[in-house]
Amino acid sequence: MMTTAPTVAEIADIARRARIQILKAVAHAKGGHVGGPYSAVDMLAALYFRVLDVRPDEPDWPDRDRFVLSKGHSSIALYTVLAMRGYFDIEELATFDAIDSRLQGHPDMTITPGIDMSSGSLGLGFAGALGIALGARALGKDFTTYVMLGDGECNEGIVWEGAHVANRYHLDNVVAIVDQNNLQQFGWRGDTATERLTPYVGDELAGRWRAFGWHVLEVDGHDIGAFLNTVEKAQAVSESPVVIVAHTIKGKGVSFMEDNYRWHSRVPTEEEFATAMQELGETKAGER
Repeated sequence: MMTTAPTVAEIADIARRARIQILKAVAHAKGGHVGGPYSAVDMLAALYFRVLDVRPDEPDWPDRDRFVLSKGHSSIALYTVLAMRGYFDIEELATFDAIDSRLQGHPDMTITPGIDMSSGSLGLGFAGALGIALGARALGKDFTTYVMLGDGECNEGIVWEGAHVANRYHLDNVVAIVDQNNLQQFGWRGDTATERLTPYVGDELAGRWRAFGWHVLEVDGHDIGAFLNTVEKAQAVSESPVVIVAHTIKGKGVSFMEDNYRWHSRVPTEEEFATAMQELGETKAGER
């Protein structure tokens, strides 16, 4: 366990090791998601190891910052970072998606240490995070609520209903992070049997947040130093909610998974697993 804040390079290595654990968990469970977790894990590592004021040995500490993974299908990435941060043993990741495991396919706040909001149905986690932020204001608490959404998730109407409400109440104690990896499971306009198109084109997604009155920041979601700087800028904004549109790559870290929608949800073959482990620098490449 680290006793001082890790450097950017150390966080990058945490994220690399997290990718190894994620793929092992999915391979062991014979189910789960890889592409979305890999686009999000650099930011999750940065949040839990440098940004969030939390106490892993006291997960229900009332003054902690809150984090909601609204794109709940990427739960294995959050579980892995929580385990590496000290919320529970790394070995528990081997129970991912098993019956009676605390680590289900979508986060469950009633059974898993460190989960502030159950999520899975797209958009509901975002709405819950806004409720947490409103509750903090009502109680006079000064913690910040961070919530991560997927870009495909932003197709949901509930996201924009929440965005409208957050601006109406000038919620400046919430920071939304959109993992814009430009791919989604079932495609979008003009897609074909072999190609899935981006749910949003160009500035369309950031522009929509601006239209709803949010302060918009953009960053490369895999550049950990830039992401940390952008979070600092978000924390300095007052009088309006802030969204960080993070440009990412689905499947980031493994060459044959990157920008490949087929890895939205797929279990690797033994050959694919070994190749991925080698690319991620895992010396025990054959251990699933």
